Amino acid sequence: MTKQSRPRIIACTDGSVYAASVYDHAAWAAGRINASLEILHVLDHKAEAGATVDLSGALQPNDRRALLANLAELDAARAKVAQLQGRGILEAARTYLADRDMPELITTLRHGTLLTELAALEAKAEIVVIGKRGIHADFDSLHLGSKLERVIRSSHRPVLVASRTFRPINRVLIAFDGGASTRKAVDYAATSRLFQDLEIHLLMIGRDKADHRDALAQATKTLTDAGRAVKASLREGDVESGIGDYVRDQAIDLLVVGAYGHSRVRNMIVGSTTTALIQTCLIPLMMFR
Repeated sequence: MTKQSRPRIIACTDGSVYAASVYDHAAWAAGRINASLEILHVLDHKAEAGATVDLSGALQPNDRRALLANLAELDAARAKVAQLQGRGILEAARTYLADRDMPELITTLRHGTLLTELAALEAKAEIVVIGKRGIHADFDSLHLGSKLERVIRSSHRPVLVASRTFRPINRVLIAFDGGASTRKAVDYAATSRLFQDLEIHLLMIGRDKADHRDALAQATKTLTDAGRAVKASLREGDVESGIGDYVRDQAIDLLVVGAYGHSRVRNMIVGSTTTALIQTCLIPLMMFR
């Protein structure tokens, strides 16, 4: 495989407690599909600067000029510190991954916002990897990071969401609802080397009726025709608890879901709060839109 045709994994890092797990999940994916791994850190100057209070109306002209000069110096100092921190985060990532056997490791430092920089880079990527939560994970332990929700909404690539720690992935559950995003997930699982030789479970939660059985049978056929080992189930009940119970009972290592669809799965993933899925499924998720 040439360097030009090799797929690429983009792993987003902010140096938080999830960083090591992001690198582990990204390296796992890169190794399975023989991909280059690009570690991306974005310097968001708006976030660095914080809130600015306009005090100009309370200052004399000379004081105002002095204040503006001091603020400019402060902004420059903050930018320099952020640059050094960013380089340190990427160097730490390179050191962490130094003994991994992968075709190519790239570290990228960008200025802007995570969404804009990902939009510029993801066209050459097959998968985007990000942590469930970011730098403030321990302060907001029941909610997904706000950046993650925005990435899921905007990305046109599968998003692999790393759990707190990495463990070997052998069993995969596709939470199938018959919608376009979960059909896309099934097609990807059937064709990508990422899922080769893994045990794939296909779970549909809904009423036991003909159209559900037909949709599940077609998805199962897509996977078995590709040589995948599949265990398919149709269960009635609550979506949130049903997925969580299945993950626990079957010792699932990776949950694959559609980020958009016509079922309650969509609300769990892209709603304003997503505590139910996080609390019941403490494993990595792969999301398709």
